[in-house]
Amino acid sequence: MGRKVHPIGFRLGIIKDWEARWYAPKGKYAQQLQQDFTIRKLVYSQAPKAGIARVDIDRSPSSVTVTIWTAKPGILIGRKGAQVKVLRHSLEALTGSKVKLEVEEITQPDLEAKLVAENIADQMERRISHSRAMKRAVTQAMRQGAQGIKIISSGRLGGSEMSRRESAREGRVPSQTLRADIDFARAEALTTFGRIGVKVWIYKGEKMPEAVEVPEVTEDVYVSE
Repeated sequence: MGRKVHPIGFRLGIIKDWEARWYAPKGKYAQQLQQDFTIRKLVYSQAPKAGIARVDIDRSPSSVTVTIWTAKPGILIGRKGAQVKVLRHSLEALTGSKVKLEVEEITQPDLEAKLVAENIADQMERRISHSRAMKRAVTQAMRQGAQGIKIISSGRLGGSEMSRRESAREGRVPSQTLRADIDFARAEALTTFGRIGVKVWIYKGEKMPEAVEVPEVTEDVYVSE
């Protein structure tokens, strides 16, 4: 089962949390869902080189909180916060409500699957050997403390006439263990030979589900006389 479904979706509600947390009023769900896609697209387009790994969205009846996880917060914030102000105004115009923008720094970008996949795709577009880029990403991830990493690239690798698939792997990447903290991402390299796909799995160790506190139930005991 773990080989057939999305590794993050497979663990949602167990050790992974949703990237969008809100409840929609009746008849507004589809509209707000499409708005989430547009918000993420806008954030990525306005800061393409900021190393953005994830965009979390929280909604309340009067405002929207957008949390951006980035490896380069300085590029996203801009000089004296100018870039953030422009981005906030754009999001407020898009959503039609007050937007609270938060920027969180990623201290270990080599352990973020999205950033690793985009880095490999970027190197392929700059005509760097795919095998060299994949091996370098594997080495850096293991050096940063990953317990396992798997990278698969597919397409006309190296300009070959027929598409093929190559992989690089080190450590262990358990697919079906629900408590395994696995980060997964896809990226595409637009080369002169065609589109090359990159998939990255990073295993960061086991993470136990948060214990749910169960309220104590007091039962009335009736003693028959």
